[in-house]
Amino acid sequence: MMLFPPTGLEYVATSAKAVTERVTLLDLRYEPKFSEIDTLNAFIKGNGIDIICVGIGWDRQYDEICQLLNRMPQDITLVVGGYTATEKVEEFFNACPSIDIIVRGEGEETIRDILLGRDPKDTLGISYRHNGTIVHNPNRPLPDVNSLPNPDRSLRRSDYSLSINGVRVKNWGFDAVLSARGCPFNCKFCTFSLNPLGQKRNYAARSVDSVIEEISGLKANIIMFSDDNFFTDPRRAEEICDRLIAQKIKKRFFAQARIDIARYPSLLKKMAQAGFKALFIGIESPHDRILKQLDKGFDQNTIRKSFEVLRKHPFFYNGYFIYGNIGEDEKEMLYIPRFAKEIGVDAITCTRLRIEKFSALRELAENTPGYHITKRGELYSDKYSYAELKKIGRKIKFSFYTPSRYVKILWKNIFIVKFFTFKEIIFLFLTAPAIIISVLVKEHRRGRLYESLRRTFIKNT
Repeated sequence: MMLFPPTGLEYVATSAKAVTERVTLLDLRYEPKFSEIDTLNAFIKGNGIDIICVGIGWDRQYDEICQLLNRMPQDITLVVGGYTATEKVEEFFNACPSIDIIVRGEGEETIRDILLGRDPKDTLGISYRHNGTIVHNPNRPLPDVNSLPNPDRSLRRSDYSLSINGVRVKNWGFDAVLSARGCPFNCKFCTFSLNPLGQKRNYAARSVDSVIEEISGLKANIIMFSDDNFFTDPRRAEEICDRLIAQKIKKRFFAQARIDIARYPSLLKKMAQAGFKALFIGIESPHDRILKQLDKGFDQNTIRKSFEVLRKHPFFYNGYFIYGNIGEDEKEMLYIPRFAKEIGVDAITCTRLRIEKFSALRELAENTPGYHITKRGELYSDKYSYAELKKIGRKIKFSFYTPSRYVKILWKNIFIVKFFTFKEIIFLFLTAPAIIISVLVKEHRRGRLYESLRRTFIKNT
């Protein structure tokens, strides 16, 4: 839906802006014309660009990305960074002869060294080509989060608003704020608290003053706290809420959380007052055995008790779940939507288990007979192939997202969460037919319209 800006790249671009004459920031999601290499190269040459920096955060469209990189001007230095680029350093160098430097890990300080002309051999945190070989310099120490300037939003060439299948739903402005980096927990499936080199990013929070100052200057009225867990320090979260209330900052906030937040009812009340509307909570599994395997630190009974508390507060709850875990059978996977309904989750996001490069589960996966890991970190087994897991994922989705579920989602957002104003409700209903048609057209193009309608309205098999 392209709601939020590429915050990580904006941090790096802002850091670059401090030491160079001009920075141009392109978000190819919003400017697809530049995905055409001839158009992009004409833009590069026509604007006197002398260094190209590409952020690659996810491994989707890997082949297309490599094709784009390899057709960029060969006489201009090409620097690549981002989570996936860091994780796949050797792969990118082999697939993309055009890449000169890969920035590993957090890039705000590294990009300044590159732009100031520091000798590559003396630049920490990079891998680079030298005389036909790849040189990997030592990791760069992680910077103090309070030393980093906030993203310069004036670099944006696009506004970030809600669009579904090309239909603009409402002229809401969306933005993201990173109030802290890292995570103190050690869930075995998760490597987001590590950079892809296994370098641990311990929880490091920005000052409350700097967070409030950044939010106060935002034009957008819907803000996502992109912290791994915004409520890691409940006292700090409560202080931010107090400041938002005291300064009468009228915005709508989303945040990621753990179920631990249910232990702080006074914080939950202040969050509602401060404008928090939705919480994205990592539940992962309804099964104690899987929760222990993932090292989540809680069990099913704790989840149920936590949601007994959470349901008393006016938030929209999205639960994250993982299926295809080691030793998990289809019956256990298909219990996810039923469990989500039992505890009162409003929406679910389900993903297959992935085994990243430094995942604590890698040894278990490799030593469990019948399990395999693809080069992209996708886990599958002799019993459940990648294609079969994909089918199970669709069964989970359609078991949860029934027509009545969509009605409940709309009802809760209007009358309980009160996310929408009266004008927005009217606009939403006027736009609904166009959205529905766009969804049907998209499903038809994918060749699965009949299957989707059957699963939604008749039977999910």
